[in-house]
Amino acid sequence: MAIEVNLDMMLVRRKMKLIELADRLGISVTNLSLLKTGKVKGIRFSTLDAICRELDCQPGDILEFIPDFI
Repeated sequence: MAIEVNLDMMLVRRKMKLIELADRLGISVTNLSLLKTGKVKGIRFSTLDAICRELDCQPGDILEFIPDFI
């Protein structure tokens, strides 16, 4: 997939654990972990908004477009 999720990098930069972010957002650790590993097909804008608010970042800090070249 051409979209890479950089949530793990933002968590390291903010010195926050995944479980802490999940608690702050009211999202299960399992769902947040699936997002972090890129195993989801989509994300709600409301979820992305909440993540960006808690991590004090922009959506582009979390999601990155990396073109697939064959």
